[in-house]
Amino acid sequence: MNAAGRANIIVASLASAALLISCNSSPVNEASRPAQPAEAASGPVLTLDPSTVSTLSGTVVLQGPAPSPRPINMSAEPACSQLHSQPVNFPDVVTGPGGVLADVVVYIRSGLGNYRFTPPGSAVLLDQRGCLYQPQVVALMVGQRLEIRNSDGTVHNIHSMARHNPPWNRSQPEGATIFETFPRPELAIPLVCNVHPWMRGYAFVFDNPYFAVTTTAGKFSIPNLPPGNYVIEAWHQRFGTLDQSVTIAPKSSPSISFIFRSQPSTP
Repeated sequence: MNAAGRANIIVASLASAALLISCNSSPVNEASRPAQPAEAASGPVLTLDPSTVSTLSGTVVLQGPAPSPRPINMSAEPACSQLHSQPVNFPDVVTGPGGVLADVVVYIRSGLGNYRFTPPGSAVLLDQRGCLYQPQVVALMVGQRLEIRNSDGTVHNIHSMARHNPPWNRSQPEGATIFETFPRPELAIPLVCNVHPWMRGYAFVFDNPYFAVTTTAGKFSIPNLPPGNYVIEAWHQRFGTLDQSVTIAPKSSPSISFIFRSQPSTP
């Protein structure tokens, strides 16, 4: 299975759609942007039957050595550098024992029927702490609030580089909290920080709740999935995408895995 390929797997559950955010004042890597989600299915609106739904879970692993860490130079910003007693690296590749890979977005690439979903009332939090995004990758639904918090003692700037949603660019004083929403689905929206160029993150916005971002243990779980045939996609900002074709049976708890291959470190 390669970073663009598909592996056919028959399991008994479904996967979902996710979101991610990017804040970086250096040029955005276009290769990190996956193809945008397909238009919503047409025809009669389907009703979700709670008695048939399943939970899809799994693990994402990086096979091979992780790329060499890339240090962040905060020396020009004492308000940031003084927050760290140890050197800080770009958090774009976070691995654990056995190569488990964090910050991978797992979602439905295709196959979901014409369902309609209401966004949660709760907000998704993106904090700025230690002059880094915490977490670096977030996922939310169309219309769901993104709570952007500045926990640092310095000014930050949040610049959304969305293509399919209205862009925005907001200054954020220390201690401030702002809220934003996205009216349309869009994958891998970069946010760039015009004040601190090393700050990076991505935001994925979906019109359904079937998505997850892997934990530091490389795990994900997507509940309440209706039966069906799906293409499940996993996205990582350095390693691209992997797809699997999945058949979801009613009332099941399947598990799948994605294995990314490491690439040579760039000088």
